[in-house]
Amino acid sequence: MSYHVNEKGYYGEFGGAFIPEMLYPNVEELRQQYLKVMEEPSFKKEFNQLLKDYVGRPSPLYYAKRMSEKYGTKIYLKREDLNHTGAHKVNNTIGQILMAKRLGKTRIIAETGAGQHGVATATVCALMGIECIVYMGAIDIARQAPNVARMKMLGAEVRPALSGSRTLKDATNEAIRDWINNPVDTHYIIGSAIGPHPYPDMVTRFQSVISAEIKTQLKEKEDKENPDYVVACIGGGSNAAGTFYHFLDEKEVGIIAVEAAGKGVNSGESAATSVLGHKGIIHGCKTLLMQTDDGQITEPYSISAGLDYPGVGPMHSHLHTTGRADFMAITDDDAMKAGLELCKLEGIIPAIETSHALAIFEQRRFEPNDIIVVALSGRGDKDLNTYINYFGL
Repeated sequence: MSYHVNEKGYYGEFGGAFIPEMLYPNVEELRQQYLKVMEEPSFKKEFNQLLKDYVGRPSPLYYAKRMSEKYGTKIYLKREDLNHTGAHKVNNTIGQILMAKRLGKTRIIAETGAGQHGVATATVCALMGIECIVYMGAIDIARQAPNVARMKMLGAEVRPALSGSRTLKDATNEAIRDWINNPVDTHYIIGSAIGPHPYPDMVTRFQSVISAEIKTQLKEKEDKENPDYVVACIGGGSNAAGTFYHFLDEKEVGIIAVEAAGKGVNSGESAATSVLGHKGIIHGCKTLLMQTDDGQITEPYSISAGLDYPGVGPMHSHLHTTGRADFMAITDDDAMKAGLELCKLEGIIPAIETSHALAIFEQRRFEPNDIIVVALSGRGDKDLNTYINYFGL
């Protein structure tokens, strides 16, 4: 059983490139070039140099002593929140801006939900002096105002998506429309492990620096490369894809993917695709998707702006249906409590996305000698208003 993409762009039965005819040249150019470009010594050198000197990698693997004591197991946090821009997103945007430059593109578009990917895209466009347009749902613009301000300060134009639910999927739709209209000079930096092939694989490869570092760091700390479990939250799934990547074929490593249950899996306000989703096509790929009986996409909900996506990436759909990964769904309430707990136990304020992953320890018991690595995918600055309102701080 392979958990990696095949030459046709599929993970098992999920993936592919379901795109309008007008997008075919853009996607095909990328498909033909991406692996060649990523293997070029000059590309690798520039990518790794920027990850080191600009992003600040490797991100630390931190032993959470007080949290470990509370839950009676060994918990390590992979500190992606310490990256420049405050999340894992920048690993991918650095890679994709270098890819765009090598393909001769002069204009960048992106979509964003919580704003972290928008900030990370605006950041690398400023770094490289390339025009940047970010599409963002009007509702997300309102609830993530600090990130909107950051994007504008970095020179990006933020365009609101005013259709549908005015959140992430609508921003993605707008970005795809733009790309159809500007096929020659524009590269679309997709922020998650979703989209038409080769995007899920390309994004996963750029993010796989996370699991590569975990192996090296764990060897140093525990004298073994493989933890017993790796844990990450999933919206579309790029931080999870990068955290899982080098462990996919290591059967002794348990993979735990954590989704947003919102107000409860059966409440009608949830984003737990693994439970509620069925096979469908969204944003260019076949994957698990929350939809009505006649195939209309249903509105996802989560208190976290980065997890309210109605699907998951095709790699994660494959991991779920094959049983390689355990999927857990965490409610808003449990996530918020877990986020506050990390603040008080370890002095780290996590993004609410990450808080979902941290919440599993209240629901699942681990052995005292188990080594569990949790991807701390982002920091909580952007979510302070949500924390303030929720807890009445």
